[in-house]
Amino acid sequence: MDISIKKDLASNWFKLLQNAICDDILKIEKNKVNFQSTSWNRSVKKDEGGGEYRILKNGKIFEKVGVNFSKVYGKFPKQFQKNIPGASKDPRFWASGISIVMHMQNPHIPAMHFNTRFICTTKNWFGGGMDVTPAIKDEKERKNFHKILKIMCDRHNKNYYKKYKKWCDEYFYLPHRKEARGIGGIFFDYKNDNFENDFKFVRDVGVTFQLLFNEIIKKKIKRKWTLKIKSFSILKEVDTQNLICSMIEEQNLGYKLVVMLKEF
Repeated sequence: MDISIKKDLASNWFKLLQNAICDDILKIEKNKVNFQSTSWNRSVKKDEGGGEYRILKNGKIFEKVGVNFSKVYGKFPKQFQKNIPGASKDPRFWASGISIVMHMQNPHIPAMHFNTRFICTTKNWFGGGMDVTPAIKDEKERKNFHKILKIMCDRHNKNYYKKYKKWCDEYFYLPHRKEARGIGGIFFDYKNDNFENDFKFVRDVGVTFQLLFNEIIKKKIKRKWTLKIKSFSILKEVDTQNLICSMIEEQNLGYKLVVMLKEF
């Protein structure tokens, strides 16, 4: 399959998923709040693509949620070329992806994170994953979440769930607390076994996240909560934000490519 077709298929899917998930969020909020949309370009001087941030704040259900799409291209600066597969001799790249962060008003409903991406240099690969960070432990929710992830992974390869769960636990580890973030999830990167099969898996990851966040929210939407519980939830969110900032600083661009490229 021609690489241009692969790029179109991947970016069109990410944009479609952005629209579908935003529609679901608005339905949950009963269309009483709207997303604020901001389009951006990677370069103000030449065509290097861009993306769209959609942010919803202070809803009845969602405290803040971002659903972000990007499609960018250009050349890596020399200092980054050696860290990116396929870019050491040819610095040109193309990348597209979707990333989502959800924080809820009700602390009984966990924070949720999701992203998938397709990156092309002289090589090309998919990456992404999802995880859940509850403020209040819920063993039944944890078991159901991982059960659904395993069923989804097993549809594609019986080894995926164990491999990608372990990768997620290690990647989102909180050293100061000596534990993985939240109840974990799955994480994968540099996935380039077979485009058709990999793309099916990436689409399934997106649809599964869409089904999961709807299910989790609807089960707990009417749970009562107190300010004391909410305060503990905020501390959990600080851990999450500190971890993300630390990872951006410490990891090479392979993991944060789509998010970071517009900043070069």
